[in-house]
Amino acid sequence: MKQIIQSFKTGDTILEEVPAPKAKSGQVLIQTTKSLVSLGTERMLVEFGKSNLISKARQQPDKVKQVLDKIKTEGLLPTLEAVFNKLGEPLPLGYCNVGKVIAVGEDVSEFQVGDRVASNGQHAEFVSIPKNLVAKIPDNVSDEEAAFTVIGSIGLQGIRLCQPTLGETIVVTGLGLIGLMTAQLLKANGCKVIGIDFDQSKLDLAEQFGIETINPAQGDDPVKTVMDKTSGIGADGVIITASTKSNEVISQAAQMSRKRGRIILVGVIGLELSRAEFYEKELTFQVSCSYGPGRYDDVYEQQGQDYPLAFVRWTEQRNFQTILGAISSGNIQVKPLITEVIPLEDYQKIYGEIGTSKAIASILTYSNSNYSNQVVLKSNENNRKNNGLAIVGAGNFTKMTMLPKLSKTKANIVSVVSSGGISGTALAKKFNISKSTTDVDTVLEDEAVNTVLITTRHNLHAPMVLKALEANKNIFVEKPLALTSEELNQIIETYRKSNSVLTVGFNRRFSPFATKMKEVLGSSDSPINVIATMNAGMIPANVWVHDLKIGGGRIVGEACHFIDLISYLTGSKVTEVCLNAMGVNPEENTDNASILLKYENGSTGVINYFSNGSKSYSKERVEVYSQERTLTLDNWRVLKGYGFKGFSKMKSKMDKGHSAQFTKLVQQIENKGNAIIPFDSLVNTTKASFAAIESLKSKAWIEIK
Repeated sequence: MKQIIQSFKTGDTILEEVPAPKAKSGQVLIQTTKSLVSLGTERMLVEFGKSNLISKARQQPDKVKQVLDKIKTEGLLPTLEAVFNKLGEPLPLGYCNVGKVIAVGEDVSEFQVGDRVASNGQHAEFVSIPKNLVAKIPDNVSDEEAAFTVIGSIGLQGIRLCQPTLGETIVVTGLGLIGLMTAQLLKANGCKVIGIDFDQSKLDLAEQFGIETINPAQGDDPVKTVMDKTSGIGADGVIITASTKSNEVISQAAQMSRKRGRIILVGVIGLELSRAEFYEKELTFQVSCSYGPGRYDDVYEQQGQDYPLAFVRWTEQRNFQTILGAISSGNIQVKPLITEVIPLEDYQKIYGEIGTSKAIASILTYSNSNYSNQVVLKSNENNRKNNGLAIVGAGNFTKMTMLPKLSKTKANIVSVVSSGGISGTALAKKFNISKSTTDVDTVLEDEAVNTVLITTRHNLHAPMVLKALEANKNIFVEKPLALTSEELNQIIETYRKSNSVLTVGFNRRFSPFATKMKEVLGSSDSPINVIATMNAGMIPANVWVHDLKIGGGRIVGEACHFIDLISYLTGSKVTEVCLNAMGVNPEENTDNASILLKYENGSTGVINYFSNGSKSYSKERVEVYSQERTLTLDNWRVLKGYGFKGFSKMKSKMDKGHSAQFTKLVQQIENKGNAIIPFDSLVNTTKASFAAIESLKSKAWIEIK
């Protein structure tokens, strides 16, 4: 399918050929007929993409600080590589989509195939959208009119925050697309509406809807005019839908407001506030968040859990429905706002002039196209061999670590699977991979694929491992192997019946630093003590890794790396685990904890996994104590030995073992050799991570069986 994307690296806006998405659980698959270009938002993205690196840095000072911190802990070259990889990510454009439902995922009963719907889908021939971000279109509303649903909801949410009442005077500053729809909605609500803009053509259009107007470009003083029109009282509310870096807009809004007036920001403006202007009138100021309640809440948007209507009357979806109802009843008119209707293939007529365009609303129209969830980018003779690799998941790890390392081996990568198709296609092009798909079944059925590499979110690891085992594929899966004992037991049972080789991405044991530690410790059976500290850094509570059903929590999802490393260094298996967590009553989840490990050979391990440390301090540290000797490893860059004959120090650039791991993996595939980590060790590490959480709940040592 064709989709419009923006490159932040080059600034180019491209119509890309990518595989169409599948209808995921809780989502609706839509074939697009129309989409609306949000000229304000998309203009900012395009102009940001075209700006140089210095300009980009000036616009994002918070990101610059993160880069500087990363340089301190990980070095200059790895940081620069990460920055340029990030800039190379393609960004899909658009969020005002209309089309016809062609499939529904599991857990969707609200929509049926054939329904005409509006959603926040992108400029693409097919989109798969969570059900709470989709609304049915009334029969008397055309597709072109319905394309205004989402953009109208942005204005509607600003109005709901303003809480206007019948007869109040509300000023709308900025009569672009959102402003014109906001003004009409306010008028329909029984308000006296005054619109401010510098473009006379927009003001003329507003006057057709019964809006009083002010044009500062013609010498009108916005503050004095509003005061005159309100008999010196001032506006009851000001809704700002303008886009400017100037602080003058917020100052004018304060000056033209009555005492205890309300100011709502929907657009993007300078925000250096004058305390005196707000203090004297006791003004309220609030920033409106997009389409309404539910926005950026994964539970509502991605998991489909609605808010009870009695407690949250207006959600995103109910705002969508309200806009469609207003169009259907004629309370707002959107056809006069349409400046141009352009076929998707001629998208550059819009984007090529987006920086200077005077258009209000540009509509993209789509012709019927055949659904395909795979794109063949090039013919590859190696695809007919049976040593091919298919990568499932195209996130940061795949892009910034896995593929760069694999590209330096003899790996024969034949496919990349990604949920949306864009990221996978970009990586396939960059790394000369012949196929991009959104359907994992296509690679499991491909005889050229010998090994599947899984780098998806954690909750998909076990199900995909099982599917790959049943398809007789070898498997590399990023940690963790599973999130529950039930999943692990299924994997053990299925693995023992298969001829597949299974590897988990416990890369640290393959680092040259870990190898050197193992070497200088020698082959003695004497027990050792290992202390590993992960200065993991704080991750906001709403990020998926904390969700026990999706990420499994940071102990199961990340601390398992060090369980495996200590098992490697001790040459033994974990027998008992105890976890102590910071906090009064941690029950099932934590990211500030100490894990104690007992091993069969008498060794002990301590893993300090902390999220409350400084990011400027080393992220990882390992200490080993054995036979009056000590090893210290700092951030996989410097290893020091104390009391060892012939070894005192090893130093290099940061190396966590990914290169060696993938080199060994490719050799194992080519030579049909044994797994690079024994299966029983993978199982033991996984059980130990589960035992840590069980210990947290039971407040006792847990024996591993």
